[in-house]
Amino acid sequence: MREVRTSPPSFPEAVENQLLTPQDNERWQVLCGDADHWRLGIYSPEVGSADDIEELEWHDCPELFMLMNGRVSLLLRDENGERTVELEPNKPIHVTCYHAGFCPDGPFTGQALVIERDAFNTIYKRRDEF
Repeated sequence: MREVRTSPPSFPEAVENQLLTPQDNERWQVLCGDADHWRLGIYSPEVGSADDIEELEWHDCPELFMLMNGRVSLLLRDENGERTVELEPNKPIHVTCYHAGFCPDGPFTGQALVIERDAFNTIYKRRDEF
């Protein structure tokens, strides 16, 4: 287990009032935010199945995921054990438990929009630590 603290401002300076262009083949990229409030990023998992996931993360605040393109699934772990949720277009999911993602069609083949706070703690645990 390891812990990481994210502190504001935790996002790059973004060009205002213009389209932002995410990079291809990046697992996680924060695009913009509002200091001390929220930040927005694009998540594109680098693994293609739940079996490839070795570590789950948990934040001390909720996150919102919404599918942008391709296919992205989240492996969620709570008091009931593990389960997989495949994201659907225009249907956000409010995540409060341990989680990690994968792209069923292969690494970086899907992207999800993620909104989270600008400051939070994250605990990472290997799946065999539960």
